Amino acid sequence: MAGCNSISKAPPSWFSQCWSSARRTKTLNFPFDTILAANPSDGLVRRLGLFDLILIGVGASVGAGIFVVTGTVARDAGPGVTISFILAGVSCIFNALCYAELASRFPAVVGGAYLYAYSAFNEITAFLVFGQLMLDYHIGAASIARSLASYVVTILELFPLFRDHIPSWIGHGGQEFLGGTLSINILAPILLALLTVILCWGVGESSMLNSLMTVTKVVIVIIVIFVGAFEVDVSNWSPFAPKGAKAILTGATVVFFAYVGFDAVANSAEEAKRPQRDLPLGIIGSLLICIVLYIGVCLVITGMVPYNLLGEDAPLAEAFKSKGLKYVSVLISIGAVAGLTTTLLVGLYVQSRLYLGLGRDGLLPSIFAKVHPTHHTPIHSQVWVGIVASILGGLFNVHMLSHILSVGSLTGYSVVSACVVTLRWKDKAPSQVSSRWTSAWQEGVICLIIVACCGFGAGLFYRYGASIVFLVVAVVIAVLAAAALYLRQVYTDPPGFSCPWVPIVPVVGIFFNIFLFAQLHHEAWVRFVVLSIIMAAIYAFYGQYNAKPSSDDIVIYQRAPAEATHIH
Repeated sequence: MAGCNSISKAPPSWFSQCWSSARRTKTLNFPFDTILAANPSDGLVRRLGLFDLILIGVGASVGAGIFVVTGTVARDAGPGVTISFILAGVSCIFNALCYAELASRFPAVVGGAYLYAYSAFNEITAFLVFGQLMLDYHIGAASIARSLASYVVTILELFPLFRDHIPSWIGHGGQEFLGGTLSINILAPILLALLTVILCWGVGESSMLNSLMTVTKVVIVIIVIFVGAFEVDVSNWSPFAPKGAKAILTGATVVFFAYVGFDAVANSAEEAKRPQRDLPLGIIGSLLICIVLYIGVCLVITGMVPYNLLGEDAPLAEAFKSKGLKYVSVLISIGAVAGLTTTLLVGLYVQSRLYLGLGRDGLLPSIFAKVHPTHHTPIHSQVWVGIVASILGGLFNVHMLSHILSVGSLTGYSVVSACVVTLRWKDKAPSQVSSRWTSAWQEGVICLIIVACCGFGAGLFYRYGASIVFLVVAVVIAVLAAAALYLRQVYTDPPGFSCPWVPIVPVVGIFFNIFLFAQLHHEAWVRFVVLSIIMAAIYAFYGQYNAKPSSDDIVIYQRAPAEATHIH
């Protein structure tokens, strides 16, 4: 096609131009210790230390779910729910190690999974990843705001003045109209507006609130574990796996989402004081803290009450009430409010930073790239995120959309794992790779796609109870693809933190992520396809014409401390 164009001098077709633009990558090869801010007021400010980053990760992950999910899954898995959380935690560690490497590799730039996909693959992949993540974040923020409103009303109703005097349209559920299509909730948008104002005010102020709330909920969880430990009857742990290993594995697929949130640390890159050192520690440290807390709660709740007697809605609170410890159930409600507040706060924070990154790169209007000169926050992006969440949370029963969530997280994690593998290929000398039927890069990508397809196939076979033979075949093919990646590619060590055992760790992460993708409701698969088509159309008619992939064309980032970002 290029030859024909050069002969006829005809301009390239719209499709060929779009295809060429879609394959552009973002080059970030400047040394971070020499990045200077031409105008510091145009950028974000580095105010977050290691402790702040760890609390952001914990704040994003540990919500009210710790008081609910542990008990509901235990009803099926029995005391073996502890193993479910361990398996899910180990799986998340694979993802966290990949995030840690890339956060260390690109420590000075906001963007997270979107940025990594832009650098490792191409523009269209990055834009699609952004779209899937953003829908998760928007629906998730609205849903969490409604849950938070309900918990706030529950606490208010502890006082006789408010008991039975707060109508449903204020906080509990919502007042339904048009056959349930609309569900009015007043408190959720008010809470979202308050958090949006705090986030616009400054990262220091929002980080302080997150730290306070996160420490509060972690202390409450530790109190719950400590008090509950004295009420444990070890006989309740037998039988340990009443419904067998499959129930434990199914439980692991459910509780996996309780850990989602550590990636928020990676999106704090541009505001971290020592990003290359602290981002990997923050990602992995916050995940390990969450694993320990979840395991502690699992052991306590299954030891206090026989698994088959656990409640449905508030199993942990009911377990303590059954032991005459009502004050602990009040603590649990306070912990739930603190947990939901931090989850919502960090979620809104991450969304605005993603919009900021796309605004800078031209894939969204430039208004999203503006940073307030005094507060050093992306106010336009933050307000937009708050408005979208307020409309969804105030007018619709978004809890009904929960079955289409998690698509963005699972696909985003899988792409990040693939980015680790592909970015390790980029620096090798051509002479190190033998001749083959296609390029080394294409062959590697094909192997990654095979692993993902095998993960989806294995997930379907497991979900619908197919013969174990099909499951084994899918796993064997994935192992062969992983072996090809290991034996036929040359890998270099990146600067900063290095994910161990590449490509094995990323490949295992991809396989399990897509395995979980296959466990989602079929409407989630439809959502993935439809949203991908919509995002591709937006890119074709807007993004390709306005994108600025070159780092020379975008904002000059504020310098991180030289000793923290020096690349050896």
